[in-house]
Amino acid sequence: MERFAVKGIFVDTPAPSTLRVRDGYMLCEDGRCGAFTESVPAGVPVYDHSGQIITPGLVDLHLHAPQYSYCGTAMDLELLDWLQQYTYPEEAHYADADYARAGYGYFVRDLQHSATTRACIFGTLHTDATLELMHQLQAAGLSAFVGKLGMDRNSPDFYREPSPAAGLAETRRWLDTCAEEQMLHDGPVRPMITPRFTPSASDEYMKGLGELAAEYKVPAQSHLSENPSEIAWVAELCPGTKYYGESYSRYGLFGGDVPTVMAHCIYSGEEECAAMKANRVMIAHCPTSNENVIAGIAPAAKYLRGGWRIGLGSDVAGGHTLDLFAVMAAAVQVSKLRWRYVDQSEAPLTMTEALYLATVGGGAFWQDFGEQVGLFEPGYAFDALVLDDRALHNLRSFTPAERLERYAYLGKGALSAKFAQGKKLF
Repeated sequence: MERFAVKGIFVDTPAPSTLRVRDGYMLCEDGRCGAFTESVPAGVPVYDHSGQIITPGLVDLHLHAPQYSYCGTAMDLELLDWLQQYTYPEEAHYADADYARAGYGYFVRDLQHSATTRACIFGTLHTDATLELMHQLQAAGLSAFVGKLGMDRNSPDFYREPSPAAGLAETRRWLDTCAEEQMLHDGPVRPMITPRFTPSASDEYMKGLGELAAEYKVPAQSHLSENPSEIAWVAELCPGTKYYGESYSRYGLFGGDVPTVMAHCIYSGEEECAAMKANRVMIAHCPTSNENVIAGIAPAAKYLRGGWRIGLGSDVAGGHTLDLFAVMAAAVQVSKLRWRYVDQSEAPLTMTEALYLATVGGGAFWQDFGEQVGLFEPGYAFDALVLDDRALHNLRSFTPAERLERYAYLGKGALSAKFAQGKKLF
């Protein structure tokens, strides 16, 4: 049994409004948290980070790996224009194996050195490039669900599947390869059915993707109710649906037997919200992206306190950073704006709640697959971040809660160490 201890100030969130602070040693046994102690057992190796804040690893529920190459550009465009002018041309390059290898190499390197230990990731519609991404993530020691993109309509001729049948055949080839390489249901990196969103996936294609999700017993991810024009477009494309989510649910891609992550959910109405809760759909709240592509402000506080499953997503490259601490700060900031200008019935998110969203909230998706994530409790995955905040100069002492808040808001800190599933990445 591999066994070691880490010393420091451990901060986690057993409940959304509870910040637990403990100074001492956390044991790690075979990749999982053991006991928390004030002294280390004899003979156990120790990583000594005395005085430093240690949080659980952060979970990024929604991001687009092939978009990382142009992250931070075109932030003055709305969603649909941004897709046409930047996203589709860039993602089309991933048909080239060398381009995909290099592009994903940059992305995985930076993700490995970020605060993210687990993620749900969109690839492109190219099978071999998606497998390349999965292989690189696995080699980097990260845990992820990765999607081969599904897209056969309302996109340029140079970047879409030639037909639903062709797209489904490639998706099946991808899933079969994952099974052959023991990535279908095993290991840290696994596949996830991924229609980009309803406007880009025909009914025939969506139906087939739902059947594949059920056949191979894999989860799904997509986008939902991000933009008013997108919602109107879905209503035109899918007559007879009462809300956007029905364009997924009628094909078995909206939770229930197929665990599902839906990004954004900014404009979800009462029926859609009720269906999300009933089906245990996981909401990926992406505040930086929602700001950048002028989408709106999701009711994240309502979702969190009202019993919905919700975590955070960077949504790179709609979002401009992989840094989930920055996303945590943004989640609090936009929640304040929503409270002031949109809806005063729900108080804004706090930083403690933001940490909960980034750890326990997003980590709940992994519980659907038998893994406990997001807390320093016995049996939970040992995903941990050691925060180096020495660059945040000050003339007074701060509590651990204040140090966490400054680390998130000021963006000048660094990581001293990172552990994922008990493996020290650096």
